[in-house]
Amino acid sequence: MTLEEIHGQQPMPAGHDWMQGAGTALHELLVSAQRRGCLTAGVYESAKLMNVDPDNVAFCVLAADQEDEGDIALQIHFTLIQAFCCENDIDIVRVNDVAKLAAIVAPSEDSGEPRDLHCILITNPNEEGWKDPALEKLNLFCEESRNVNDWVPTITLPE
Repeated sequence: MTLEEIHGQQPMPAGHDWMQGAGTALHELLVSAQRRGCLTAGVYESAKLMNVDPDNVAFCVLAADQEDEGDIALQIHFTLIQAFCCENDIDIVRVNDVAKLAAIVAPSEDSGEPRDLHCILITNPNEEGWKDPALEKLNLFCEESRNVNDWVPTITLPE
């Protein structure tokens, strides 16, 4: 029996279609989380939140452009965040286009300044949890990726 049969879902589509679906789901999740006030942006802000209340974190997004790949300090932060997420059963994905992410996630309401979008956490707004279809799709995507030993899958955001 496959995972899809257990959950009564269609099998995972092959290749590009599934990746595009994951990108659309991530876009929907980010918009929804921001509207609900359940989005924390920034490497340091995320690390503080994970240290104080890891059980409240539902999903993690790490983002880096091509030029960020050479930033050793950022890569060390990513490694620590990934380890923390794995240890606390938090699904995590990577995005390779910070500009697309910035277009989805508006500037901070407080200052109007662009935020550090290298790490974004989606949190649960209350104790009973947050049931969002996009979050459920991404959780399934991450689970399927782990089944093929891709522990931090990369998602391409839609145009």
